Amino acid sequence: MTVTLETLDARYNIPQPALSRSWLCEAMADVLNQLDAMLPRFTTTFPAASASKGRYPAVENVDWTEGFWTGMLWLAWEVTGDDKYRVVAERLIDSFEERLDKKIKVDTHDLGFLYQLSCVNAWKLTCNTRARGLALRAADLLYQRFNATAGVIQAWGDLSDPARQGRMIIDCNLNVPLLFWAADETGNSAYREAAVRHLAQAARYLVRDDASTFHTFYMDIENGQPLRGDTHQGFSDSSCWARGQAWGIYGFALGFHHTGDTTQPELARRLAHYFLNRLPEDYVCYWDLIFTSQDNAFRDTSAAAIAVCGLAELLNILPLTDPLRPAYHNAIKLIMRNLSTHYFASAQDGLLREGVYNFGRHMGINEPNLWGDYFYFEALVRLSRVWTPYFC
Repeated sequence: MTVTLETLDARYNIPQPALSRSWLCEAMADVLNQLDAMLPRFTTTFPAASASKGRYPAVENVDWTEGFWTGMLWLAWEVTGDDKYRVVAERLIDSFEERLDKKIKVDTHDLGFLYQLSCVNAWKLTCNTRARGLALRAADLLYQRFNATAGVIQAWGDLSDPARQGRMIIDCNLNVPLLFWAADETGNSAYREAAVRHLAQAARYLVRDDASTFHTFYMDIENGQPLRGDTHQGFSDSSCWARGQAWGIYGFALGFHHTGDTTQPELARRLAHYFLNRLPEDYVCYWDLIFTSQDNAFRDTSAAAIAVCGLAELLNILPLTDPLRPAYHNAIKLIMRNLSTHYFASAQDGLLREGVYNFGRHMGINEPNLWGDYFYFEALVRLSRVWTPYFC
């Protein structure tokens, strides 16, 4: 299949003012102030996946999103050197161990989000050997979800459930880095092979020929044949869920870091053009890219933040001579300025308001969500310093 590379909208060719050091410092200070306001409430529990009326309820470690809280704590510690963030991040490792020991909702590919941003970070940043061991246990559980016949990691649910077998989703692009890390740590090439094969299947079947993406695709686990694509969170099976497209941009760019496969950043580029060409006037996407300004649809600021991180990772890969580099830089500046100016959650919990968790299930609509907060913070860190991304 040949994936279309759309011509990038001319508005991205208009030079944009730099995100100055003072602008970045002010934006970072706003983030840290918000985290400091939340920190006393979330030292032994976690913010829920999304806020309710602008405030995050406290939850136990039972969902797919708890790692984003520890991820923000580690970011804050790296940025400031203040041990108050590290102390809480390390304290919360207990809950990640309990989750593995008691098998609390570990039948999911989101083990990458959970353990990469908590335990792998603790190991990489502080040499915490206990955290390393927990992350390796999580990686082994993730590997068990790989079906060698279909070449995919099953997204969620009991592996013996016929209704869920062979289902991969675009989000998993950001979970396979846990397997790449485990392969490097242990020398077990099976982890790497599973991650490489899954990314290849995602590229082949989750990406449509017009460079939009399915959220979900089903493979036959008996013969490895493709079955059908659909959506779990987008507007329709044939539309393009904005956050899924952003996962694809970032995930395929990361794929190059782990594999050296040059087709992956080129695929990320195609997905990025499709995404950027469908942004409204303020450059913050609607929750599905099918919508236009006439539809009065909700935004999804989290998808915008993820896309910025994906574009930044793409810029780390592309040669300095690539003619589209200035346009991608302009896109990042436009999105980040609008997120900071018009969507920062200054009067609420969290960092970004107007996220959408799951519209069809009436979950987290027009509210801050934890992953949007994390990726907005990550974007600022990426733009303000030389930094090794947590998914690398």
